Amino acid sequence: MRRSDRGAWPYLFLTPAIVLFTLFLAVPIGYTVYLAMRRTKVSGLGLGKGARREVFVGFDNFAAALSDAELWQGWLRVLGYGTLVLVVMLGLALVFALMLDATRVRLARFSRIAIFLPYAVPGVAATLLWGFLYLPSLSPFRAILDVDFLGATTVTYSMANVAVWGGVGFNMLVLYTALRAIPRDLYEAARLDGASELQIALRVKVPLLTPAIVLTTVFSIIATIQVFTEPTTLRPLTNTISSTWSPLMKVYRDAFVTGDLYSAAATSIVIAAISLVLSFGFLRVVRNRAFGEG
Repeated sequence: MRRSDRGAWPYLFLTPAIVLFTLFLAVPIGYTVYLAMRRTKVSGLGLGKGARREVFVGFDNFAAALSDAELWQGWLRVLGYGTLVLVVMLGLALVFALMLDATRVRLARFSRIAIFLPYAVPGVAATLLWGFLYLPSLSPFRAILDVDFLGATTVTYSMANVAVWGGVGFNMLVLYTALRAIPRDLYEAARLDGASELQIALRVKVPLLTPAIVLTTVFSIIATIQVFTEPTTLRPLTNTISSTWSPLMKVYRDAFVTGDLYSAAATSIVIAAISLVLSFGFLRVVRNRAFGEG
């Protein structure tokens, strides 16, 4: 076989991945950018042939999206929701991972499955399950707590509870897997130096887990920014969740309710850009401590 033929084989194996990437990622992104820079122009009463035509408007749709008060109000709600979810979910995942990695733990296999199992429940099904538990007429919690879980001041916490319930297991598994990869000799050395199990967890395990914690945090930031399932599924059960509660809900409303695909495309690109800025900004802040980079 000639050298030139051998050099072509890697590209042949990469062809399916390149085709799939192009069809299902590059082309949709390019078409979204195309729509974001267009708009329908209506002439006269909008009746007859040629009365409605698509025109190029440049960055006008982006300017409109950035000046939309509803979008920024949605971002503020997601910011509060995301802060609550990140702190509680990652905190519980870290605690569970450390507990399961302890030297003496009973029913470890059952505990891992029990903690991870909610992650296997589809988001819509999980939200419906909790939604019926939140309804005043059905909730068993109302006999204990006189709280309206779908009220204006509590609905954010209720949605955060659904996200935490479903997301702790995945993050716990990532952290636990990283813990199992740490050499056990480090723990033995710490014990010989007189360190307790709590000190080993806080001063040995947690610092070594920093890259995994950063990874789960980035994934969680992206997931909370894209929150859509929980508010959309709970919305028919209460009037405290608007159709633009989150940025993605606004994109859905613009695209499929009002039929403004051009504004929806521009808004979705703005959301993607903000997600990239937040994710890479967080990585830039913590990369020196997590990965030893300057």
